[in-house]
Amino acid sequence: MKITVETDVAAPVAQVWAQYTTPADILLWNAASDDWHTTSASVDLRVGGAFSSRMEARDGSMGFDFAGTYTQVVPHRLIEYAFGDRTAQVDFVEQAGRTTVRVTFDSDPDHSEAQQREGWQAILERFRRHVEAG
Repeated sequence: MKITVETDVAAPVAQVWAQYTTPADILLWNAASDDWHTTSASVDLRVGGAFSSRMEARDGSMGFDFAGTYTQVVPHRLIEYAFGDRTAQVDFVEQAGRTTVRVTFDSDPDHSEAQQREGWQAILERFRRHVEAG
């Protein structure tokens, strides 16, 4: 099953794209809640390039690597990637100086649809706040 989340960012697509794909920025926004954070991130933004984000609970109790390979990259428009046996697509749509970021991903059978939707949406909202904070 595919799940889609999206947010509308008050910024031009070039800025949104840069902050979505730059490791230093990813460290600042990539978490679903304040009790989690990303401790390292790497991005090789090209077809066949790898990405990885180490996500950890702030109390050190757990963590995991979110990693995969880019399968399609169209600057300022589209990023597709595979992670494990799942895929995701990120669309960037600019209109009137604002950018809609839409993420569609294969669901994980081990977690409920609601839990996945809430988690991915929370990360996307943190991203929006990060970009809009300047």
